[in-house]
Amino acid sequence: MCRLFGQLTAKDEPAEPWLVRSDRSLLAQANASPQTAQRDGWGIGWFTSTGRPHVQKGTRGAFEERERDGFTAAARASLPPLVIGHLRHASNPLGLPPERLIGLENSQPFDTHRVLFAHNGAIPFPTETRPLLGVHEPQLQGVNDSEVLFWLLVRNTEEHDDPLRGYVHTVDDLVRVRIGLGRPKIPPFSGLNVLFAPGPAELWAFCLWTGDHGEGLLDPSRRYYEMAYHAAPHRVIVGSEPFDGEREFWTSLASGEYLHAIRSNGHVEVVRGRIPLPSGLDLGPTPT
Repeated sequence: MCRLFGQLTAKDEPAEPWLVRSDRSLLAQANASPQTAQRDGWGIGWFTSTGRPHVQKGTRGAFEERERDGFTAAARASLPPLVIGHLRHASNPLGLPPERLIGLENSQPFDTHRVLFAHNGAIPFPTETRPLLGVHEPQLQGVNDSEVLFWLLVRNTEEHDDPLRGYVHTVDDLVRVRIGLGRPKIPPFSGLNVLFAPGPAELWAFCLWTGDHGEGLLDPSRRYYEMAYHAAPHRVIVGSEPFDGEREFWTSLASGEYLHAIRSNGHVEVVRGRIPLPSGLDLGPTPT
Protein backbone atom coordinates (compact mmCIF):
# COMPACT_ATOMS: atom_id res chain seq x y z
CA MET A 1 0.00 0.00 0.00
CA CYS A 2 1.57 3.23 -1.21
CA ARG A 3 1.07 7.01 -0.90
CA LEU A 4 0.31 9.47 -3.70
CA PHE A 5 0.78 13.20 -4.26
CA GLY A 6 -0.19 15.31 -7.26
CA GLN A 7 -0.19 19.06 -7.88
CA LEU A 8 -1.17 21.14 -10.90
CA THR A 9 -0.77 24.92 -10.69
CA ALA A 10 -1.72 27.89 -12.84
CA LYS A 11 1.50 29.71 -11.93
CA ASP A 12 4.96 28.51 -10.99
CA GLU A 13 4.14 27.34 -7.46
CA PRO A 14 6.61 24.82 -6.02
CA ALA A 15 5.43 21.44 -4.75
CA GLU A 16 8.23 21.18 -2.18
CA PRO A 17 6.18 22.57 0.76
CA TRP A 18 3.62 19.75 0.41
CA LEU A 19 6.20 17.11 -0.40
CA VAL A 20 8.54 17.94 2.49
CA ARG A 21 7.56 20.74 4.90
CA SER A 22 3.84 20.60 5.69
CA ASP A 23 2.83 18.78 8.87
CA ARG A 24 1.33 15.91 6.87
CA SER A 25 3.64 16.12 3.87
CA LEU A 26 4.41 13.14 1.69
CA LEU A 27 7.67 12.81 3.61
CA ALA A 28 5.79 12.83 6.93
CA GLN A 29 3.53 10.06 5.63
CA ALA A 30 6.59 7.95 4.76
CA ASN A 31 7.15 7.04 8.39
CA ALA A 32 3.88 7.81 10.15
CA SER A 33 4.40 4.66 12.22
CA PRO A 34 6.75 1.67 12.09
CA GLN A 35 3.83 -0.56 11.05
CA THR A 36 2.93 1.58 8.03
CA ALA A 37 6.37 2.84 6.97
CA GLN A 38 6.80 3.16 3.22
CA ARG A 39 10.21 1.48 3.00
CA ASP A 40 10.36 0.16 -0.57
CA GLY A 41 11.11 3.18 -2.72
CA TRP A 42 10.03 6.68 -3.67
CA GLY A 43 9.81 8.87 -6.72
CA ILE A 44 9.01 12.42 -7.81
CA GLY A 45 8.14 13.23 -11.40
CA TRP A 46 7.51 16.41 -13.38
CA PHE A 47 7.67 17.73 -16.93
CA THR A 48 10.69 19.56 -18.33
CA SER A 49 10.50 22.72 -20.42
CA THR A 50 10.35 20.50 -23.52
CA GLY A 51 7.19 18.80 -22.21
CA ARG A 52 8.92 15.49 -21.53
CA PRO A 53 8.56 13.68 -18.19
CA HIS A 54 11.50 13.58 -15.81
CA VAL A 55 11.53 11.27 -12.78
CA GLN A 56 13.91 10.98 -9.85
CA LYS A 57 13.65 7.82 -7.74
CA GLY A 58 15.04 6.02 -4.73
CA THR A 59 14.93 2.42 -3.62
CA ARG A 60 14.32 2.70 0.12
CA GLY A 61 12.16 4.73 2.48
CA ALA A 62 12.26 8.47 1.78
CA PHE A 63 12.59 9.04 5.54
CA GLU A 64 15.75 6.91 5.86
CA GLU A 65 19.04 8.70 6.39
CA ARG A 66 20.54 7.46 3.12
CA GLU A 67 17.46 8.47 1.11
CA ARG A 68 16.11 11.63 2.75
CA ASP A 69 18.60 13.99 1.09
CA GLY A 70 17.76 12.59 -2.33
CA PHE A 71 14.04 12.93 -1.74
CA THR A 72 14.26 16.51 -0.48
CA ALA A 73 16.60 17.48 -3.33
CA ALA A 74 14.16 16.03 -5.87
CA ALA A 75 11.29 17.90 -4.20
CA ARG A 76 13.21 21.18 -4.49
CA ALA A 77 14.19 20.45 -8.10
CA SER A 78 10.68 19.50 -9.23
CA LEU A 79 9.28 21.94 -11.76
CA PRO A 80 5.74 23.26 -11.91
CA PRO A 81 3.12 23.27 -13.21
CA LEU A 82 2.64 19.51 -12.67
CA VAL A 83 4.35 17.31 -10.08
CA ILE A 84 3.57 13.74 -9.01
CA GLY A 85 5.10 12.08 -5.95
CA HIS A 86 4.96 8.47 -4.78
CA LEU A 87 5.97 6.43 -1.74
CA ARG A 88 6.14 2.67 -2.19
CA HIS A 89 5.06 -0.08 0.17
CA ALA A 90 5.57 -3.06 -2.11
CA SER A 91 2.85 -5.56 -2.86
CA ASN A 92 4.03 -9.03 -3.80
CA PRO A 93 1.40 -10.99 -5.74
CA LEU A 94 4.13 -13.08 -7.40
CA GLY A 95 5.48 -14.30 -4.05
CA LEU A 96 9.02 -13.15 -4.81
CA PRO A 97 11.87 -12.93 -2.29
CA PRO A 98 11.83 -9.47 -0.66
CA GLU A 99 15.12 -8.43 -2.24
CA ARG A 100 13.66 -8.98 -5.74
CA LEU A 101 10.99 -6.34 -5.07
CA ILE A 102 13.44 -3.48 -4.54
CA GLY A 103 14.98 -1.51 -7.41
CA LEU A 104 14.67 1.72 -9.33
CA GLU A 105 12.78 -0.12 -12.06
CA ASN A 106 10.07 -0.95 -9.51
CA SER A 107 9.84 2.53 -7.94
CA GLN A 108 7.20 4.97 -9.14
CA PRO A 109 6.13 7.20 -10.87
CA PHE A 110 6.32 5.35 -14.16
CA ASP A 111 6.55 7.33 -17.37
CA THR A 112 6.53 7.18 -21.13
CA HIS A 113 7.82 9.94 -23.40
CA ARG A 114 4.70 11.98 -22.54
CA VAL A 115 2.84 10.38 -19.57
CA LEU A 116 3.37 10.24 -15.80
CA PHE A 117 1.58 7.64 -13.63
CA ALA A 118 1.50 6.60 -9.97
CA HIS A 119 -0.61 3.92 -8.26
CA ASN A 120 -1.69 2.93 -4.77
CA GLY A 121 -3.07 -0.59 -4.50
CA ALA A 122 -2.37 -3.99 -5.97
CA ILE A 123 -3.57 -6.25 -8.75
CA PRO A 124 -3.33 -9.93 -7.78
CA PHE A 125 -2.91 -11.44 -11.26
CA PRO A 126 -0.16 -9.46 -13.04
CA THR A 127 1.15 -12.45 -15.00
CA GLU A 128 -2.29 -13.24 -16.41
CA THR A 129 -2.84 -9.55 -17.20
CA ARG A 130 0.37 -9.10 -19.20
CA PRO A 131 -1.01 -10.44 -22.52
CA LEU A 132 -3.54 -7.59 -22.48
CA LEU A 133 -0.74 -5.03 -22.74
CA GLY A 134 -0.33 -5.78 -26.44
CA VAL A 135 2.62 -3.96 -28.02
CA HIS A 136 3.56 -2.51 -24.63
CA GLU A 137 4.30 -5.84 -22.94
CA PRO A 138 7.99 -5.87 -24.00
CA GLN A 139 8.41 -2.50 -22.29
CA LEU A 140 7.98 -3.98 -18.80
CA GLN A 141 11.21 -3.53 -16.86
CA GLY A 142 10.49 -4.66 -13.29
CA VAL A 143 8.41 -7.06 -11.21
CA ASN A 144 5.97 -4.47 -9.89
CA ASP A 145 2.30 -5.29 -10.51
CA SER A 146 1.69 -1.52 -10.68
CA GLU A 147 3.87 -1.38 -13.79
CA VAL A 148 1.55 -3.90 -15.45
CA LEU A 149 -1.38 -1.68 -14.52
CA PHE A 150 0.49 1.36 -15.88
CA TRP A 151 1.00 -0.12 -19.34
CA LEU A 152 -2.56 -1.48 -19.38
CA LEU A 153 -3.92 2.01 -18.73
CA VAL A 154 -1.56 3.50 -21.32
CA ARG A 155 -2.75 0.98 -23.92
CA ASN A 156 -6.43 1.58 -23.17
CA THR A 157 -6.00 5.36 -23.11
CA GLU A 158 -4.25 5.25 -26.48
CA GLU A 159 -6.97 3.04 -27.97
CA HIS A 160 -9.86 5.19 -26.69
CA ASP A 161 -8.11 8.58 -26.83
CA ASP A 162 -9.43 9.46 -23.37
CA PRO A 163 -7.98 8.69 -19.90
CA LEU A 164 -11.43 8.28 -18.32
CA ARG A 165 -12.57 5.74 -20.92
CA GLY A 166 -9.14 4.15 -20.73
CA TYR A 167 -9.48 3.72 -16.97
CA VAL A 168 -12.97 2.19 -17.30
CA HIS A 169 -11.70 -0.32 -19.85
CA THR A 170 -8.72 -1.08 -17.61
CA VAL A 171 -11.05 -1.96 -14.73
CA ASP A 172 -13.08 -4.13 -17.08
CA ASP A 173 -9.92 -5.90 -18.27
CA LEU A 174 -8.93 -6.74 -14.68
CA VAL A 175 -12.41 -8.07 -13.98
CA ARG A 176 -12.28 -10.23 -17.11
CA VAL A 177 -8.90 -11.65 -16.08
CA ARG A 178 -10.37 -12.76 -12.75
CA ILE A 179 -13.43 -14.25 -14.47
CA GLY A 180 -11.16 -16.10 -16.88
CA LEU A 181 -9.39 -17.67 -13.90
CA GLY A 182 -12.66 -19.08 -12.63
CA ARG A 183 -13.54 -16.26 -10.21
CA PRO A 184 -11.07 -17.08 -7.41
CA LYS A 185 -11.92 -15.88 -3.92
CA ILE A 186 -9.98 -12.67 -4.32
CA PRO A 187 -11.06 -9.39 -5.95
CA PRO A 188 -9.48 -8.26 -9.25
CA PHE A 189 -7.69 -5.49 -7.31
CA SER A 190 -7.37 -4.15 -3.78
CA GLY A 191 -7.03 -0.52 -4.83
CA LEU A 192 -6.91 1.26 -8.18
CA ASN A 193 -6.09 4.71 -6.86
CA VAL A 194 -4.21 6.32 -9.74
CA LEU A 195 -2.67 9.66 -10.66
CA PHE A 196 -2.30 9.99 -14.43
CA ALA A 197 -0.84 12.98 -16.29
CA PRO A 198 -0.98 12.82 -20.10
CA GLY A 199 0.98 16.08 -20.27
CA PRO A 200 2.18 19.04 -18.19
CA ALA A 201 -1.21 20.80 -18.19
CA GLU A 202 -3.57 17.94 -17.28
CA LEU A 203 -3.96 15.73 -14.21
CA TRP A 204 -6.40 12.88 -13.58
CA ALA A 205 -7.01 11.23 -10.20
CA PHE A 206 -9.01 7.99 -9.99
CA CYS A 207 -10.20 6.49 -6.70
CA LEU A 208 -11.52 2.91 -6.56
CA TRP A 209 -11.03 0.08 -4.09
CA THR A 210 -12.51 -3.18 -2.86
CA GLY A 211 -12.84 -4.33 0.75
CA ASP A 212 -11.86 -2.55 3.96
CA HIS A 213 -8.17 -1.85 4.51
CA GLY A 214 -8.37 0.06 7.75
CA GLU A 215 -7.95 3.73 8.52
CA GLY A 216 -5.80 6.49 7.10
CA LEU A 217 -2.21 6.90 8.21
CA LEU A 218 -2.59 10.29 9.90
CA ASP A 219 -6.36 10.58 10.35
CA PRO A 220 -8.25 7.61 11.84
CA SER A 221 -11.58 9.10 10.76
CA ARG A 222 -10.68 8.42 7.11
CA ARG A 223 -10.52 5.08 5.32
CA TYR A 224 -7.12 4.01 4.02
CA TYR A 225 -7.89 4.31 0.29
CA GLU A 226 -10.06 7.44 0.60
CA MET A 227 -8.29 10.17 -1.37
CA ALA A 228 -8.37 13.91 -0.69
CA TYR A 229 -7.95 17.08 -2.73
CA HIS A 230 -7.90 20.85 -2.49
CA ALA A 231 -9.07 22.84 -5.50
CA ALA A 232 -8.65 26.57 -6.02
CA PRO A 233 -8.51 28.74 -9.17
CA HIS A 234 -4.71 28.77 -9.06
CA ARG A 235 -4.01 25.11 -8.23
CA VAL A 236 -5.24 21.66 -7.32
CA ILE A 237 -3.53 19.30 -4.88
CA VAL A 238 -4.62 15.67 -4.66
CA GLY A 239 -3.30 12.61 -2.89
CA SER A 240 -3.83 9.67 -0.64
CA GLU A 241 -4.87 11.89 2.26
CA PRO A 242 -4.75 15.56 3.36
CA PHE A 243 -1.29 17.11 3.45
CA ASP A 244 -2.00 19.23 6.50
CA GLY A 245 -4.39 19.16 9.46
CA GLU A 246 -6.78 21.83 8.17
CA ARG A 247 -9.84 19.65 7.60
CA GLU A 248 -11.96 22.37 6.00
CA PHE A 249 -9.24 22.81 3.37
CA TRP A 250 -9.67 19.29 1.96
CA THR A 251 -12.45 17.45 0.13
CA SER A 252 -12.69 13.66 0.01
CA LEU A 253 -12.54 11.70 -3.21
CA ALA A 254 -14.49 8.51 -2.54
CA SER A 255 -14.30 5.09 -4.15
CA GLY A 256 -15.82 5.26 -7.62
CA GLU A 257 -14.98 8.94 -8.17
CA TYR A 258 -12.50 10.78 -10.37
CA LEU A 259 -11.03 14.26 -10.53
CA HIS A 260 -9.89 15.93 -13.75
CA ALA A 261 -7.83 19.13 -13.69
CA ILE A 262 -6.70 21.23 -16.66
CA ARG A 263 -4.42 24.28 -16.70
CA SER A 264 -5.95 26.85 -19.03
CA ASN A 265 -6.09 30.65 -19.44
CA GLY A 266 -4.19 31.40 -16.27
CA HIS A 267 -6.15 29.16 -13.92
CA VAL A 268 -6.86 25.52 -13.12
CA GLU A 269 -10.24 24.08 -14.05
CA VAL A 270 -11.36 21.09 -11.97
CA VAL A 271 -14.15 18.60 -12.65
CA ARG A 272 -15.15 15.85 -10.22
CA GLY A 273 -17.48 13.01 -11.18
CA ARG A 274 -18.43 9.37 -10.90
CA ILE A 275 -16.36 6.83 -12.82
CA PRO A 276 -18.84 5.44 -15.39
CA LEU A 277 -18.35 1.77 -14.57
CA PRO A 278 -20.88 -0.70 -16.03
CA SER A 279 -23.68 -1.63 -13.67
CA GLY A 280 -23.34 -5.09 -12.15
CA LEU A 281 -19.58 -5.19 -12.64
CA ASP A 282 -18.24 -8.28 -10.83
CA LEU A 283 -15.62 -6.95 -8.42
CA GLY A 284 -15.47 -10.23 -6.55
CA PRO A 285 -15.92 -11.04 -2.88
CA THR A 286 -15.27 -8.57 -0.10
CA PRO A 287 -12.01 -9.57 1.61
CA THR A 288 -12.31 -10.38 5.30
